[in-house]
Amino acid sequence: MLFIDASGDGNLEKGKNQNILRDSDIERIVNAYQARQNEDKYSYVASFDEIKENDFNLNIPRYVDTFEEEELVDIDEVQRNISNIEAELAEVQAQMKKYLEELRL
Repeated sequence: MLFIDASGDGNLEKGKNQNILRDSDIERIVNAYQARQNEDKYSYVASFDEIKENDFNLNIPRYVDTFEEEELVDIDEVQRNISNIEAELAEVQAQMKKYLEELRL
């Protein structure tokens, strides 16, 4: 069985109330159907045994992996950025305090 997930970014035009399949989107679906091949994050050919192993669950995301790996966050860099922002904030607050004292506020 061929599963096609045409709902991803760039596979259709997002409308206000409904999504729109453009001619190029339809052509891609037809090409995927005719080729009957796995295409990363778009189509997957599942065997009967695979479908049986999944208790005949035909939910497309079960077969077409559209998951995007998130980039790792460098905690040390984030902490340095926070420290820099805190230092800048302390400078601005000291400057404001000086101006307020000059204005006798």
